[in-house]
Formats: sequence, C-alpha cells, structure tokens
Amino acid sequence: MTSVSLGPRWSLFNSYYQSRLIFSHFLLTKQTACLEIQYWPQRSRYLSPVRSTIHTDRPDLPACFQLTVLSWLPCIYLWAVTPLYIFYLKRNNKGYIMMSVLNRFKTAFGFVLWLVCWSDLFYSFHELRNGLTRPPIYFVTPLVVGMTMLLVTFLIQFERLRGMQSSGVLFIFWFLSLLCAIVPFRSKILQASSTLRFTTFYLYFSLVLLELILSCFNEKPPLFSTVVTDPNPCPESTAGFLSTITFWWFTRMAVKGYKTPLEAKDLWSLNVQDSSQTVVPRFLEEWEKEQAKAQMYVYTHNGPEETEVLLSEGRAAPRQPSFLWALIRAFGPFFLIGSAYKLLQDLISFVSPQLLRLLISFTKQKGAPDWWGYALAFLMFFTALLQTLILHQHFQYCFVTGMRLRTAIIGAIYRKSLVITNAAKRKSTVGEIVNLMSVDAQRFMDLTTFLNMLWSAPLQIILALYFLWQNLGPSVLAGLAVMVLLIPLNAAIAVKTRAYQVQQMQHKDARIKLMSEILNGIKVLKLYAWEGSFQEKVLAIRQKELDVLRRTAYLGALSTMAWTSAPFLVALTTFAVYVKVDENNVLDAEKAFVSLSLFNILRFPLNMLPQVISSIIQASVSLKRIQDFLSHSELDPEAVQKNSAASGKPGHDSNPLLERRNPAGSLVAVVGQVGCGKSSLISALLGEMEKIEGDVAVRGSVAYVPQQAWIQNATLRDNILFGKPFAEQKYHSVLEACALTPDLEVLPGGDMTEIGEKGINLSGGQRQRVSLARSLYSDADVYLLDDPLSAVDAHVAKHIFDNLIGPEGALKGKTRLLVTHGVSFLPQVDNILVMVDGRVTEMGSYQELLDQNGAFAEFLRNYAIEDVIEEEAIGKPPQSCSSLLLLSPSGEPPAEKKPRQAPGSEKLIHAETSETGRVKMKVFMDYAKAVGLVLSVIICLLYGCQNAAAIGANVWLSDWTKDASANQTRDEVNMRLGVYASLGIAQGLLVMVSSFTLAVGNIGAAKKLHYNLLNNKFHTPQAFFDTTPLGRLINRFSKDIYIIDEVLPSTVLMFLGTLFSSVSTMIVIVASTPIFAVVIVPLAFVYVFVQRFYVATSRQLKRLESVSRSPIYSHFSETITGASVIRAYGKDSAFVHMSDTRVDDNQKSYYPGIVANRWLGVRIEFIGNCIVLFAALFAVIGKEKLNPGLVGLSVSYALQVTMTLNWMVRMTSDLESNIVAVERVKEYSETKTEAPWVVEDKRPPSDWPPQGNVEFRDYSVRYREGLDLVLKNLTLSVQGGEKVGIVGRTGAGKSSMTLCLFRLLEAAGGEITIDGVKISEIGLHDLRSKLTIIPQEPVLFSGTLRMNLDPFDSYSDEDLWKALEHSHLHKFVTNAPAKLEMECAEGGENLSVGQRQLVCLARALLRKTRILILDEATAAIDLETDDLIQSTIRTQFEDCTVFTIAHRLNTIMDYTRVLVLDKGEISEFDTPSQLLSQKGVFYAMAKDAGLVQ
Repeated sequence: MTSVSLGPRWSLFNSYYQSRLIFSHFLLTKQTACLEIQYWPQRSRYLSPVRSTIHTDRPDLPACFQLTVLSWLPCIYLWAVTPLYIFYLKRNNKGYIMMSVLNRFKTAFGFVLWLVCWSDLFYSFHELRNGLTRPPIYFVTPLVVGMTMLLVTFLIQFERLRGMQSSGVLFIFWFLSLLCAIVPFRSKILQASSTLRFTTFYLYFSLVLLELILSCFNEKPPLFSTVVTDPNPCPESTAGFLSTITFWWFTRMAVKGYKTPLEAKDLWSLNVQDSSQTVVPRFLEEWEKEQAKAQMYVYTHNGPEETEVLLSEGRAAPRQPSFLWALIRAFGPFFLIGSAYKLLQDLISFVSPQLLRLLISFTKQKGAPDWWGYALAFLMFFTALLQTLILHQHFQYCFVTGMRLRTAIIGAIYRKSLVITNAAKRKSTVGEIVNLMSVDAQRFMDLTTFLNMLWSAPLQIILALYFLWQNLGPSVLAGLAVMVLLIPLNAAIAVKTRAYQVQQMQHKDARIKLMSEILNGIKVLKLYAWEGSFQEKVLAIRQKELDVLRRTAYLGALSTMAWTSAPFLVALTTFAVYVKVDENNVLDAEKAFVSLSLFNILRFPLNMLPQVISSIIQASVSLKRIQDFLSHSELDPEAVQKNSAASGKPGHDSNPLLERRNPAGSLVAVVGQVGCGKSSLISALLGEMEKIEGDVAVRGSVAYVPQQAWIQNATLRDNILFGKPFAEQKYHSVLEACALTPDLEVLPGGDMTEIGEKGINLSGGQRQRVSLARSLYSDADVYLLDDPLSAVDAHVAKHIFDNLIGPEGALKGKTRLLVTHGVSFLPQVDNILVMVDGRVTEMGSYQELLDQNGAFAEFLRNYAIEDVIEEEAIGKPPQSCSSLLLLSPSGEPPAEKKPRQAPGSEKLIHAETSETGRVKMKVFMDYAKAVGLVLSVIICLLYGCQNAAAIGANVWLSDWTKDASANQTRDEVNMRLGVYASLGIAQGLLVMVSSFTLAVGNIGAAKKLHYNLLNNKFHTPQAFFDTTPLGRLINRFSKDIYIIDEVLPSTVLMFLGTLFSSVSTMIVIVASTPIFAVVIVPLAFVYVFVQRFYVATSRQLKRLESVSRSPIYSHFSETITGASVIRAYGKDSAFVHMSDTRVDDNQKSYYPGIVANRWLGVRIEFIGNCIVLFAALFAVIGKEKLNPGLVGLSVSYALQVTMTLNWMVRMTSDLESNIVAVERVKEYSETKTEAPWVVEDKRPPSDWPPQGNVEFRDYSVRYREGLDLVLKNLTLSVQGGEKVGIVGRTGAGKSSMTLCLFRLLEAAGGEITIDGVKISEIGLHDLRSKLTIIPQEPVLFSGTLRMNLDPFDSYSDEDLWKALEHSHLHKFVTNAPAKLEMECAEGGENLSVGQRQLVCLARALLRKTRILILDEATAAIDLETDDLIQSTIRTQFEDCTVFTIAHRLNTIMDYTRVLVLDKGEISEFDTPSQLLSQKGVFYAMAKDAGLVQ
C-alpha cells in the first residue's frame, strides 16, 4: 500500500526536479547567449556557438531566450508602472467615458489574449499528462503573460472610467510586446510546424498587432468635460499618445498658418492648468506660507516688542521671505517630470558612439555578414529617433513651467502693486515695475529651459570621460586637465558678465524711467522747447548702456572662443599624449572617431554649463529685484475702521489732522492754503496714509473723486459705470446732474466713444465731470471729493454744486467731504474745516466761523465779493456742451450737429497692428545697413574660414588614421600632430575674430536704431502722442530695444554658426560617400517644406504675442496711476481679473509658439536621423571600397547634424521673429515729423518779439485731417503789453487757441503774426522759446527741483531763488533740507497739485518772455495764493502780453480786454466793463459766478 502511494508522488517529484535542472540549464544557456551576443565581434574567435548564430546569413536566438527575456520584458514593464499609473489616474479624474465600439474591441481582444495564453498553459499540462515533459518555463511564461493580459483588460476599463482618452502606458506595452514577438514569429516561420502552440502564437501575434493599431485611436471626450463647451479648445487635451509625443495635434495650426496668416481668433483656448486662475493662486498660496515663515522667524528671534519697533520704524524684517522657495514648491513637481525625460535622453545619447565603434570595426572585417551592418545602421536610426522624442518631451515640460512662472510672477506683481504703500510706490517707478514684469519675468522663463543642464552637464561629462577612458586609457586625463583649466576662465567671464548685467539693468531702468516721464510730459517739453535737453539726457544714459554692452560683447567673444576650442583642445591633448606615451599606441579610425563623437557629446554640456551659470546669475539678480518688490510694505487694511461711528485723528507724517465726529448725511467743506494737508486728509480717510496714532472710522461704502481725474482707456459709459450694471434711468439722471448730457451730443459715438489713455481726448473739465459721474453712479454712503470743481467753468461748477453736491443735490442725505477753493459755495455747507500746516485750526458752520472773527473771517472779507449767492433761477440752463479739447476724435461744434454715428464707430486709439506674411527682405537689409554692408560681408567670410579650418582638422585626422594600417607611424607622428594642432588653433582664433567683428557691428546697429527712434519721437507732432497709447511707445523703447541690444546679436551669432556648420557637414558626407548626394535632394526638399510651414506659423505667432503683450503693460500703468481710486471703490478683484485675462490672452499666442518649436524639432530631427541612417547604410554598402577613416568621418559628422539642422531652422525663425523688433522700431522711427526746430534762413532776431503784438488773420484750425474746424476764421489784434482774458463754455476752443500760438496745432487757413513775423515760417524752437505757458496740468519730471526749473542750466542760483520768491515757493524750498537740489518724485508726486502749479509759475518767471499764456493755471490753487500769483503776474509781467484762460472770472476783471469764444468763433471782444454793460454772454457768466447782481 505504502509503495503504491509513494510511487506517483516520487515520480512527480523526480520529473519536477529534472525540469528544474533543465530550466536552470536553459537559464545558463540564455545568459551565455546574452554574453555571446554582447561581446561579439571582439571575442567571436573564442565563442564558436555564437559564430553559428551570428556569422550565418540566417541568424536566430535560442528558444529559451525567446521564451524568457522576450516574453517577460513587456510584462515586467507593465507590472512595474501599474501602481504609479493607477495613482496618477486616481489623482486626475476627468469624468467617465461612455463605452464605445473601440473600447469594446480593445477589451474583447484583451480577454481573447488571456484565453490564448492560458490555452498555451493548459496545452502544456495536457502534454505533461501525456508523458511529454516540458521545462517549467512552458508553464511559467503563459501564466505570467496571461495574468498580464488580465491586468491590461482591467486597465482598459479603469482608464475609461477615469476619462483617459488615449493611453501611453498601454501603447508602449503593446509596442514592446510586438517588438519582442517579432523574433519568435520569424523563428516559428523558419521552423514551420502545425502544433497548437504555433497556431496560438500566430493568433497572439495578430491580436497584439491589432491592439497596437487600436491604441493609436482616441476615445471620445469624457462626459461633461470642458472640451465640449469650449468654442475653440486646445486639441492637446484630446490628443492621443502618438499625437502627443510627435506633436501631431499641432499640424492643423501649422497648415492653417501656412495658408493664411494667423489671427487672434484662430488661437486655441489656454489649457485650464496653464491659466492665471489656476497658476497665480497656487503660487500666492506658497508665497504667503513663505511670508508667514519669515514673520515667525522674526518673532522667535526678536520677541514681539522688538518686532513692533522694527516694523513701526519702517525697517525691513531682517529675514525676507524666499521667493525662490515659493516658486520651487509651486512649480517644482511638474518641472521634475521634464528632468526625468532629460535623464533618459542623456543616457541614450551614449549609445550612438558605441554603435559607431561596432560599425567601424564591421567595415574592417571583410567576412562579416551584411545583415549585421544593416542592423547597426537601423539601430543607430532608432536610438536617434528615441532620443528625439524624449528630448522634445523634456523641452515641452520645461517651457510650460517657464510659461507658468511668468504668469505667476506678473500676477503676483500686479496684485502687489494694488496694495503697496505710497512710500513703497515712490521707491519703484512705473517703468521699473513694468521692467520687473517684462524683462525679469522673461529671464525666469528663459532659465527654466536649460536649468536641468545644472545636473545633466556634469553627468554627461562624467559618462563621456568614462567611455573615453575605455577607448584611450589614461591619456584622457590630459584632456580632463585642459577642461579643468578652462573652468576658471569661464567662471571669471561669468562673474564679470554678471557685474555688467547689473549695471546694464540699472542703466536700462534709468532710461525707461526717463522715457516714460518724457512721453508722459511730451506736451510740456514741446511747449517749453526743452526737447534738446531731454534728448541729451536720454542719450547720455544710452551711451553708458552701450559701453557696458560693448564690454559684455567682448567678454562674450572670448567665451565663444573658449567653448568652441574646448572640445578641440581636449581632443588634441588627449591624442597627443596617447600617441607619444607609448610607441605601440596607434591612432586608428575606431579610436579616433569614436573618441571624436564622444568629444562632440562633451561639447554641448561644456558650452551650456557656463551659459546656464550666467543665466542663473542673471535670474538671481531678477529674483532679488522681484523679491524686494513683493516684500514692500502694504497698506494696512485695518487703518480705517469700516461700519462704525466716525471719529479719531489720522496721522500724516507726524501732524495730527483731525479730531471731530461728522454726523452722517452732512456736507463738510475743507479749506486752506496750498500744501496745508487737505488732500492728505482725504488720503487718510481712504486708508492711504501711514497711521501713527489715533483711529479713523468710516461708516459704509466710499466714493472718491481725486483732484486729478483718473480716466480709463475705455468707453465713456464704462468709465462711469465702473463695473456696476447698467440701469438706464439712473444713468441718465447721473449724466444730467454732472452736466454731461450736452457733451454726449458732440462725442462721435455718444457715450460709447472710446476715451484715450489718461482721458486724452476730453478736456480737463470733462474728465473731472466723468469722475464725478462715476462717484454718483456708484451710489456709496460717503463721498470724498478732492477739489472736483477747480477744473470746470464757474457756471458748470454752480450747476454741479446745485444738482449734485449741494444741500438740494443728488447726494443730499449722504455724507460728503468737499475740498474746495470756491468761496461762493461755503455758505451752503453744514460744516467748514479750516486747515493750516496739517492741523485743523477752526471748525464750524459758515456763520459760526464768521462770528469767531478768526483768520477765516479775515480771509473771507478779502475774497468773497458776495456773502450769499443769489438763489434766483438763471434764465437758461447752463450749456456745458462741448466740442472736445485737443485732439478729440471729432472737433465738430454743437451748432451743426451731424447724424450720430453708430456707437463706438469712432475709435481714437486703434488696435496695434501686426505685420503679416514674411518679414520683408528690406528689414534684413535695414539691419545689415545699420551694421554696415562691408562689415556684414567680412563677418560672413570669417565664418566660412572658421568652418573650413574645422573640416580641415577632421579630414587631416581621417587621413592620419590610414597610417595605422601602413605602419609608417613614428616618423610622421610629429608632423601629423603639428598640422592638426595648427588647424584647430586657427579655427579658435577665427572664431574669436568673427565674434568680435559681429559684436562691433551689432552694437553699432543698436546705437543707430535707438538714436533714430528717439530723434524721430522728439520731432513727432503732438497728435501722434494723443492717439498712441503710452504702453505701445514704452514697449518700443524697452522690449524692442532690449531685443536689438541683447537678443538679436546672439541669434545672429547662432544662425551664422549653424548655417555654416550644416553646410560643412553635407560637404564632408558627400565627399566621403558620393552616393549620399542622391539622398540630399529629397531630404532637402522635405526640410524646406517643413521649415516653410513652421516659419510662416511661428513668425505670425510671435507677432501676435508681441501685440498682445502691450495691453498687459498699458493696463498695468493705468492701474498704478489709479490705484487709490480702484481701492476706494473696492474694485481690486475686478481689475485683477482684467489683468489676468490680458496675461492669458498673451499666453494664448505664446503657447502655440513653443509647441511649434517642438513640432518642428521632431520633424527636422527625423530628417537628421535619416541622414544618419543613410550615411551608415552607404558605409555598409560601400564597405569594400571605403577605408574605416572615411566611414568614421562621415558617420560622426552625420551624428552631429541632427542638432545643427534643428538649431538652424529655430535660428532662422528666431531671426525672423526677433528682426520684427527692427521692423517695429523702424516703423516708429519713420512717422511723420513736425516742422523743423530751426529754419536757418528765417531765424528771427535774438530780441524778437520786442513789443509782443499778436495778430490773428482769418485763422482756422482743425485737430486732424478730415475733421471739422475747431476755430473758424478768427481775426483779432492784441497790442503789446495788453492783458487779454479768454472765456467761454467748456470746449469752445479756448485751449486750442493758445496751442495754435505754439503751433502744436498747425493752421488750416489764415495766419498768426507776432511783431510782424509770420509764425508759420520760423522754426518751432525759435517760436516756442520766445513764448511762455503755464499749462492747465502742471507736469514735473523726476530729478532735482533745479533741473525742473532750468533743464539747460542757463540761469544762476540767484535767478532761481528770485523766481521761487515771486512764485511764493521760497518758504517751502528753504525748509527742504536739500534746497534747490530737492528731489522731485516721478510726475512730482511728492508735491501737492498747487505746489506743482507754482513750480510752473517759477519756470515762467525765469523765462520772462514777451508773451505769457496762462491756461486755467490757478484752478488748483486756493484763493489767497491765486491772488498772490495774480499780483505777481501784474508786477513781473507788467509790460508783457498776457493771455489768460480763466475759470474764475474775478481774476480777469481788471484785464485790458476779454475775449469770449463760442463754438470756435469770437462771440464778444472788449473791455470787461463794456461787456458787462452789454449784458451778453460774459454778463451771464459773471452772474453765474456771483460777480454781479
């Protein structure tokens, strides 16, 4: 019984044990087979079994190898990635996909494959039962593969439920399975048999092939995905795996861009994960964490008391939050995926030299079978192809990271600029902050592309040295020594470059800041004829900038030489040491060219490392600048308590301002002299001041009307609604109350007319009324009105007071705080605050203050002609209709109303156009001319010579390797080395000389182009500036000049380098294998074809990108100017959203641009890979005729060509894209100019005009061609020394008349003569320097007070002090510590508006010309100062002719004559007394102002 029971078990155990033995034997065989294949051909003479496998014309692999390695490889891959893949799918759930036919087939085939595998398994058991013992592998493999097929079926369904439309993981699995099944498939055909196992294998092969084909197709998008709702979704989100890795999804846009130039509407929506709404919050979250950490650090190290002191003293915390860490945490993980691709690509790049070694040794062996050569050729092709696909995935991840960085940085800076304190705002000007957004954010973007080189370059260098050591032994150490010696040189250059970079940025900031101010105040410069002085200032900064650029360029030339010569020097020293050390060391083709291809791999990391280091250095400068800006102190949101009873004293500097409770619904007037702190009081109530002690409380929402109205570049209606919904009835009552209804009649598009930047096409009064309308429409609880009535005419001021501000106005019942200089309104207010030097000296109602008989009562007695304004109704309602001030879109006066055009049909500011189609050859010629034509030719010749030297060196090396076979080595070694060295050194020197020459040429061109642009802009008529947004001009001076200065030179350098290098590669390959010429033609055709598609699309995308960039900066500078208004109305988030939208629109054209580069890269590198394939194939075909040296030369050149070709197209495109900057700068350098500044043969005498007689004869003027006349046939004569007041309703042409005297507007008919000289005949500077204007809006430039008064340094200190004394600024300037050297902030921000106006008066006193024009110059000044000014004008300009445009009629009541203008024509012109007695228009106005009963 026992023996019976033991028998079967024992036999089972026995057969199992035997099978284990067989299995292990097979495994051994498999391993040796692997070894045999790996070490052939060096060890082929020892391994006879391998010879039977490989040295036959019918090679095959052992069955065990096929059943183990080939079957398990795909399974191991899939099981390894599945856990990560499932985790990824769980994290990225996109919704589920409905079961489709495609999905059913995939699942069914997966299931059938499982059945097929397991039928194999059961067949093995069946054989075992029948006594046929099979090795265990026949059981294990079907089991493993079957389980894997089940896993595949599960994954197919899991992907569907998670919304995955195309699976890369499964595609790679099917591809590997098919690849591994090809060898067994061939073996099975060779051994043709009819067993079941053969049938199942054929079935398995067919199903795997079908699965691979099916996995190339996409599923439908998931249900409820955004792709379905988006009108123009990015096809990337629905692209399949193959389409993604080859960027095939982009082809549609490339074709479209080739057929017709792309427009903004053709661009795809931005992927959600790249948009501002996703990116900026993610970054800000990390930044806030950093700030909290820094705060904690300060607290833990200093204790709370010390921290309080530090913060109150305004000192920065000792540790700043780290901007870098915030970036890394927000964007690092995504970037790391790109880094993983880079690692893979680096490793694969070392396979090619090993294959080259095998190929050269193959050509040496005469008996080797041809299939082995072809296999090597195709292997080279496939490794190159794989490298291409992986590399471009890496770049895609890097570029997208860069793009997100830029979005985050711009978003963070914009949000920060809305909340920084005024003190912090003074530290950085608008120009500087725009630079942070444009240049610094761009630097980060550029850096991300190559950041991985930091670790990748050392890795590549180490690997290359390892393989070189294997090839040449210890001689490599000599080469390594050369590399080490070059490092300090490159480091020194990098450090020096960094120092220059910082200088460069400082000069650039200074230049942009100055340009920004000049363009802001261009009108004033023209009126004062100061262009020359400011042009010199800009050119002085520019010269410094160019000097630094020149030094940087020379350093650049040196470093270019260092990195071009580095690989050659390394090769030279290595070869020299190798052949000299040992007589037996012979340099044969294999050693020379495998080493050369390794040296070529070395070239890229050696080149890139110094560049990456210098990029990091540049970025670190930018990092610091951005970090500093983002760390600026912010306004305290708690400074003003909302929704509580109002009381307290806000601190301003150190003067307590106010301690008083104002009951809700009262109207409080604030009066006081210029600079006494009225506007500061309002700022304190808005929370804009730094609070020192006390508290401020405001109940309810706030509306704020600033002293200088802030108008957006939008339609008039949008300016009033300011984000509120449109309610028609309310809207019209608002227009009525603000006296805007008549203005709408004459605006070309009614309230849909677009208003230019800063409200350029509205008069000062209209701007102020729009600002008032905005506040009324906002329907707030508290109204803070900072002197809104100063800019409007007296009758309009009365209308607004009565209908809006006053006790019976639209705002009755609301709390109103009104800063005013208008005495006539004071009796109607509830309370009056009198301010002196930042303190409230008196307070009470009008009557109370009169009874107190203090300073206020004294002041009133002097200035108020009537104590109480008559409340009688004035006959006709005030007509505040208006044809517009300077450069309105239409100068039509209301008299002849035309049928209204469709709303918005008249655009003042036209969208920036972008050129379409190819960049014209003329632009390239323009640039070549700017460089110098002769110099351009010399540069090209030098590049040709340096490439000839490089080819010479390599051909010489190829020739040298022949010596190895001829054995005549020793004698010639020295000669061979000498020639090789001299050719290489010649190449290095030529590189340096050509780089030097190119740098000189480029800097010359940059200087010329900037000078022409600047010169033209100073000579451009005022009309151009009124219709062109500032952002557009600043963009030309910052971004475009930056490209011409820094980007274009390096692009030209790279372009010439790659062009000559590509040509030389072709020459070498054709020379060594002439048959290759046959392939060149079709390859060149495909190359040009792809390149044409790419360049057309890419160029247009670049143009669209630069056009959509301007609005970001325009909107930004607009926001900064109006930050206090935006905050007061609580519109921060709306403006942030507007900015985000503009950034996204810009990225919408940038993203396809980077994808276009990837799309091109994959295709062009494919051509390069074909060149490698054909070079290798022709070497195999012609191996009998070719010597190994030539094969090495040809294939090693071919291996380089991929990169060169790709760079060449990229550089062609970059050159086209960047040369667009030259095109844009040229466009603005050739705009129409105004009349010449000086006409030599018509110069007036130096003492002209002696009398100051001014005569208008039939004078008419219009703003622009095709518009109606603004002044019609004016004829009047003014005698020297007369004082003429000019009055009229808003828009009657008062300001236009004064501008005509300066020829800012040129005559449409008639003429003006001054003392008998026709002003149209003399030069503009001769004319303008003899007239003086005190303009309506005082403009100051940042710089010293002295510079603002006297930019040409033509007056003595004594003159300056005298002028300051007469303009009543003496006390203010004397109290300033720096006196005349006192710094004025940008736009004179640190002076009150009134003080700025007084500075303009001081300018006028200095010039002291015969003719003086005052354009509503005293509107922003209190009555007392106004009186002082008027007396100054009477005494100092006693014998001058004075024209005054007046709002306050009392200032001109004692003038010689008054000119009343109406609709561009003279209505009345006589002495004031005469006009009052006529009871005409002037009388009505005087009555409105309360000057007559």
